[in-house]
Amino acid sequence: MEKKLLLCLFILAQFINAKTTHDLVCVKTINPTIKEELWYATKHNIAQKDIYGKAACAYLQPEVAQALSNAQKELNKLGLGIKIWDAYRPFPAQCKLFEAVSDPQYVSRPSKQGFCPHTRGGAVDATLINLKTGKELKMPTKFDDMSPRAHSNNMDLPDQAIKNRTLFHKIMKKHGFNNYKGEWWHFNYKKVHDYPIMDINFEDLKGVKK
Repeated sequence: MEKKLLLCLFILAQFINAKTTHDLVCVKTINPTIKEELWYATKHNIAQKDIYGKAACAYLQPEVAQALSNAQKELNKLGLGIKIWDAYRPFPAQCKLFEAVSDPQYVSRPSKQGFCPHTRGGAVDATLINLKTGKELKMPTKFDDMSPRAHSNNMDLPDQAIKNRTLFHKIMKKHGFNNYKGEWWHFNYKKVHDYPIMDINFEDLKGVKK
């Protein structure tokens, strides 16, 4: 009985810790040259509503943000850069997104025991931009195109889109990011499973220096 009680207390403590503490950093504090355009902080997204709010910023685990910065530095040598469409996603926002798109192939089913890489601060949705002009490079689809055209093995595309996608995936993999094959823009950091699922909202993260 005592062992069961101790186990329950341990699980409760882990859950409380995941809710109240974090190691997230705003990517802009690590590398201000990385651009962000958070679609879920606007109505211009698959849910057709703002599910993040005005306090939203691209937050990631520190080592993930540093790895992304390293990828950015390598891309800079080619005259290119990264634009983030999504990074850390609070658990309640994951629930709202799944309500709008109840397809686990494209949106992780909300679960405290599930994968949900965005809620761990270990995943990023991004694309390439021209460093000088800031314009996005030609890619297979726009963000959140939930169709086979967005699959990373889709070769029925213009040559330039394939070339850009291949380069992006190669450099991201070099710096520890694995692409999710259902979305050319989605990358999970290699240690994503080591991070806890969090439901800290952006308002509570405002204390993190931007």
